[in-house]
Amino acid sequence: MSSYNAPFEIHVHGQVQLRADVSFDQLQEALKPLWKYAGARSLADGAASAYEEEPGIKYDAQEHLLQMCWTVRGDEDFRQVLDEMCMSLNELAEQGAAIEVTFYDADFDEDEEEQGAESRDDFVMLFVGPTPAAIMQVQRDLLVQDVVNMMERHFDGAELGGVVAEIDKLFSQRFDALVNSLEIGKPPRGPGGGGSGSGHGGGGGRRPRHLH
Repeated sequence: MSSYNAPFEIHVHGQVQLRADVSFDQLQEALKPLWKYAGARSLADGAASAYEEEPGIKYDAQEHLLQMCWTVRGDEDFRQVLDEMCMSLNELAEQGAAIEVTFYDADFDEDEEEQGAESRDDFVMLFVGPTPAAIMQVQRDLLVQDVVNMMERHFDGAELGGVVAEIDKLFSQRFDALVNSLEIGKPPRGPGGGGSGSGHGGGGGRRPRHLH
């Protein structure tokens, strides 16, 4: 499909802290679904955004930081690309991170809006991280930020400790349920308390901060 008749302009925005041992070749392979979708032959070739004013895909090797402010023209099949990218970035991430993806309806115009038509715009929030706990930490922090910002219109910030505690409780329950589900699939420990260790590589780990 030509990018000129693509139904969406898709904007990917976010930054991911990578492990210090991650090489450029590893990152290029992890992001291959993105640059290949754009019709490029390498990350360097596909890092530029469809809009010149956007920085595109940048990798700060000194800070081990991946930054994305990148637009590509495409269709709904781009969602599969995002799934593949997130799976790969999970393996390289040092900590949890959020990635915002916006689908803009390229065919929708003001005349259609005036006639009561609705655009096909869509917004997706994705999360990557080395463990489920790291991902939950980012989800928790974003939710707390959103809730506090909304409620501070009516209450003083010092009054919202109970609300934050309830959010932490919900995430603690989700975390415990995840750990328990992974425990079910582990082999039983021997009489001497030995066994296979942690089992699933991205499983339990440390409980996310604030989740008491």
